[in-house]
Amino acid sequence: MKIITRILITAFALLLVSHIVPGITVDGLFVAVITALVLGLLNIFVKPILVLLTLPITILTLGLFMFVINALLLLFAASFIEGFAVKGFVSALLGSCIISIISAVANSYLTE
Repeated sequence: MKIITRILITAFALLLVSHIVPGITVDGLFVAVITALVLGLLNIFVKPILVLLTLPITILTLGLFMFVINALLLLFAASFIEGFAVKGFVSALLGSCIISIISAVANSYLTE
């Protein structure tokens, strides 16, 4: 049940970001849920590999390179999900920051 709630929170964050950030479009709730699922899977399987490979630059930038990794994962997800589009790296960076903030705040209210 908790995983479904987290996916719906991320889908809501995606819908909100599509209205706030120019360059990010989501065609509807179904596309937002599919995108949230794909982003979750990318964060589980691909992100740890990217973090490990980019560890020196992440340490050098005091962790700020993690924002770049999140933006790249958002761009990667947009490249193969029809109905979800991100135009440019700046939009992806801003969108991933807002999605992360909304998800962190909303997930902090979930009980164990």
